[in-house]
Amino acid sequence: MAVLPISNLPLENGVSYQEQPTRTFYVDRATKRVAGMCDGLEAMKQAVDSIVHVERFYWQIYSANFGMQWRGLIGRNAMYLAAVVQHRLQDAFSVDGRIQGISDFSYTVEGDKMTVSFVVRTVFGTTAHTADILLEGGGV
Repeated sequence: MAVLPISNLPLENGVSYQEQPTRTFYVDRATKRVAGMCDGLEAMKQAVDSIVHVERFYWQIYSANFGMQWRGLIGRNAMYLAAVVQHRLQDAFSVDGRIQGISDFSYTVEGDKMTVSFVVRTVFGTTAHTADILLEGGGV
């Protein structure tokens, strides 16, 4: 009994990978409407925004590789979040080959909210982002 899958595909010459284009619909957040098309860094800003705002493993329309794992973070104390959020962001972005990493990670705590700020390095340039997280018991 074979352990590995058997295929009739000719793989002697290797496999070539082709980058997918970044051209996508431009969503104007101010008007909440699609306003044409965008490409390059502007498309990456939207991709990063989508990854950060989609709960990973929750929505069936997205693959298990897409999104950020916020569950288990909301309601935690700031000390725990400071140790975990940066790693989860790196994990969320690691599946997109156009994203090279994050830098300038920082956070502030105000009342029952933590705001994390970070810069995402992409093949098209850098883009700054923020995200808010609710804390338990009003802060640290």
